[in-house]
Amino acid sequence: MHIHRWAHQVDPMGVTMVSSQLQRLRLFSGIPPENLALLEKAATRRAFRRGDIVFHKGDPGAALYVIVQGQVKIVLPSETGEEAILAVLDSGDFFGELSLIDGRPRSATIIATEPTETLVLQRDDLLICIRANPEVAIDLMRVLSERLRDSDELIQDAVFLDVPARLAKRLLELAESYGTETPRGIVISLRFTQQELATMVGATRESVNKHLRAYRARGIIDVERQRIVVKKPADLQRRIY
Repeated sequence: MHIHRWAHQVDPMGVTMVSSQLQRLRLFSGIPPENLALLEKAATRRAFRRGDIVFHKGDPGAALYVIVQGQVKIVLPSETGEEAILAVLDSGDFFGELSLIDGRPRSATIIATEPTETLVLQRDDLLICIRANPEVAIDLMRVLSERLRDSDELIQDAVFLDVPARLAKRLLELAESYGTETPRGIVISLRFTQQELATMVGATRESVNKHLRAYRARGIIDVERQRIVVKKPADLQRRIY
C-alpha cells in the first residue's frame, strides 16, 4: 500500500495544528493559503478507540478522512462474518476518497486498529476546493491510480503465487513500510493477529501459521513479544520467485 505521510506539529498547549497538517499533506500542498484557510475552518475532528468502526461498507459517503495520528484497516466483509484486509493506513494517509468523488455508498469498511484521531472534510467543501484548485483533482487521481494498481497486484498474487510466496511477499512489504532495523533483524511494528495476516494473503489462519513456523524454524523470521522479526529478507525474496 502507498502511504502518504506528513509530520504533524503540536502547539505549546498540545493541540495539533490543523493548518500544518493540511499543508504538509501532498494532496493540499498546492492550495493557496486563503483557500486552505477556508478548508481548515470547515474541517471537523473525530476520534476513535481501538476496534471502533469508522464506517461500514454500504454506508452513505459524504466525507474524506485524514488520519492525524493512529491507524485503521480497510476491510471487505463477507456475508459469513469473515473479512479480507485490503490495506492498513496510518498517520498522514487518508481514506473515503471514492465516495468523495462519486457520492455513492462506501466501498469498504474502515476499522480503527489503535486509538485514532482524524480530520473530516465534507464532500461539498472539498468539491468547492477542487473546482478552485484543479491540481487537487490531479493528486486524487494519482492516489486512486496507486490504489487500483495495489488491487491489481493483489489479484495477480492470488492467481500466480502460492501461500508461502504470498506470505513472504506480504512480510517484506510490511517490513518495508513498518519495519525498524535492529541487530536482531527488521522488527515489524505493526500489530496484527495471525487471522489478520491470513486475510492479508488470502489464506486460512492454519495455513499461515504452518508457513510462519516453517520460516521460523529455518531462521528466516522470529517472533518477539507478538512482533514479527524478519531476519533474512533475502531468503523471503527468493521464496517469491
